[in-house]
Amino acid sequence: MGERRAASFYWLGALFLLFVLFLYGPMLTIVILSFQGPEGGLTFPMNGASLHWFSKLWSEGLPNVDIWSAFGRSARLGAVVMLLTVVFSLMAGLAYRKGFAGSNVLFYAVVASLIMPSIVVSLGIGLEFRILDDAIKKHGPAFLADGYDTGMGLFTSALGAHLTWTLPFGLLIMFAIFNRFDPRYEEAARDLGASPWQTLRNVVLPIIGPSVVGIGLFGFTLSWDEIARTSQAVGYLNTLPLELQGQTTTVTTPVIYALGTLTTAVSFAVMALALAAILVLRRRQARHGLDAGQGLV
Repeated sequence: MGERRAASFYWLGALFLLFVLFLYGPMLTIVILSFQGPEGGLTFPMNGASLHWFSKLWSEGLPNVDIWSAFGRSARLGAVVMLLTVVFSLMAGLAYRKGFAGSNVLFYAVVASLIMPSIVVSLGIGLEFRILDDAIKKHGPAFLADGYDTGMGLFTSALGAHLTWTLPFGLLIMFAIFNRFDPRYEEAARDLGASPWQTLRNVVLPIIGPSVVGIGLFGFTLSWDEIARTSQAVGYLNTLPLELQGQTTTVTTPVIYALGTLTTAVSFAVMALALAAILVLRRRQARHGLDAGQGLV
């Protein structure tokens, strides 16, 4: 216990510190600069400190864009992606516990989405919907083709693009959950006469609940920040990250930093809610005598 640490420990510690600064430095810089005074600019040194740019963002928004509508679109899309990611990942995880024909092919097809360049996925989805649009306009029934513009939109092509990003993560987390799940809980429930649905609702879900919340957190945050997979598949109305990206070359005041700080705060708020929900579920597990470690990633 009294031995001195090797010099490599301190070198590696310094390297890790530099990595942390590299990882979080840009975010911290934007947060700090968003509190510039009214005469502040986009770089250091700061010229005063105030909430001026947050007030300006709230009252005026950004030039040539309805930022709050984009904010609402991203929030709604993120909520739907979160819900679908949880439902589909849970169902897939349950299905893979017993296996089925073609399970390996399906697994590799899902995971392949993670290694495909995001912009290629977005282009493919966009092209798919353009082909569908042309087919409907040329060969579709009159009641559908008349006045038809495009099927691309927030909850069609953009939703599909985001799910190609969130579902593989959800599935991999479910694999980790059920690899550590003790099936004796289910066997005990069935021995006591519980139906499969009762076992799922009253035994399985309460045990894996914290991890399911984690999957929902992944779904929302990955969707909330996504740009590449959305860029070619969103249709006419942009999400907040796309609007923010488009403003980086035209907005020359810290109001854009204020928006970046706000979007970051939303991400942290969602994380805090998820962690609070996990804590509540773990305490509930402890009160009911369940193993709080079951189902946690």
